[in-house]
Amino acid sequence: MVTFVPRQAGRLADVPTFDRGIGGAESNVACCLARAGHSARWVSRVGADGFGDHLVAAIAATGVDTASVQRDQARPTGIYFRTAGERAVRAAAPAGGSEVVYYRAGSAAAAMAPGAFDRATLWSGRVLHVSGITAALSADCLALMRELTAPATGRPLLSFDVNYRVGLWRGRGAADQAGPEVLADLARGCDLVFVGEDEAEAAWGLSGPAAIRAALPEPAVLVVKHGAEGVTVYARESATTAPDTTATRTGTTAIGTGTTATGTDTVTYAPALRVDVVASVGAGDAFAAGFLSATLRGLPVFARVRHGHLMAAAALTVPGDLGTPPSRAQADRLAALDPDAWGALRLSAGWTEAEPGAEVPTVGGPNAEVRNR
Repeated sequence: MVTFVPRQAGRLADVPTFDRGIGGAESNVACCLARAGHSARWVSRVGADGFGDHLVAAIAATGVDTASVQRDQARPTGIYFRTAGERAVRAAAPAGGSEVVYYRAGSAAAAMAPGAFDRATLWSGRVLHVSGITAALSADCLALMRELTAPATGRPLLSFDVNYRVGLWRGRGAADQAGPEVLADLARGCDLVFVGEDEAEAAWGLSGPAAIRAALPEPAVLVVKHGAEGVTVYARESATTAPDTTATRTGTTAIGTGTTATGTDTVTYAPALRVDVVASVGAGDAFAAGFLSATLRGLPVFARVRHGHLMAAAALTVPGDLGTPPSRAQADRLAALDPDAWGALRLSAGWTEAEPGAEVPTVGGPNAEVRNR
């Protein structure tokens, strides 16, 4: 969808001008993956209008295949306006918090339904990534999501970002209250699930990664995000490609084992980076893209998390949804840092534009940074 970001701080009621950009959970992930050197296809519906033209062209410009995007002659392209933040997981935002206003009801994307897309197209990649946002758009979209997450022989790895947005579920009658339950059901049908700890508490009343895993034992890989602190991953042995080094949780890395109804997990914790945040919008999508990129490369779970953190840092240091991701060489170099060096990094705007092969900055002090020089 098309997003409008204020040119100055303040309430939406007071801001006179906005910059137009692109947004949308799944398209953000596709754009990040394409920019990271992977082949990516975006499958969706947009209006046969100027906003649709802009959206398709901008996404295609990142290297994403948009040939399967359908144009709707009767319904408009979805748009939304936001202030500094993106996500609202509770019915009432805190005083002074960010504002997000969606105009997606009746949009072209809301008309997506079972049978709208050819299965061969949807299953053409190694990973199919979907989002809980789509399920909230309409009854037809929810039916499509149920179809996509139903057990099926031969489907690719199915990745699902819960993306609980209370504003999208509000006003849908029974679906308003059923949203959290719907999202849990969809997650249980997927192979890889991303969920924020704050989302799980708001949607399901669950606190802590262990409780979330107990409620969602089915996915082979469950990624629980703790905001600026770090990420915990539960992965059954078959879902990992290489063992990680065992350690105890010390604020850097914690890896252990746990048992669910569906098998034994390897549990990996990896701390986030220190980042000078410009805007938080798009960071969750970027993290998912970084994690998926490393998954496609067959990297171990700990490396997948670090690549997710690095991709998220690229989004956090720009005002829009999409940042310029680090080069693969730069990302690999930083992801391989030891815990002390990783903890000393502080990433600021422009860090991904550092010259190729540049030395990793000094890590002996708290102010070490990677900057554009």
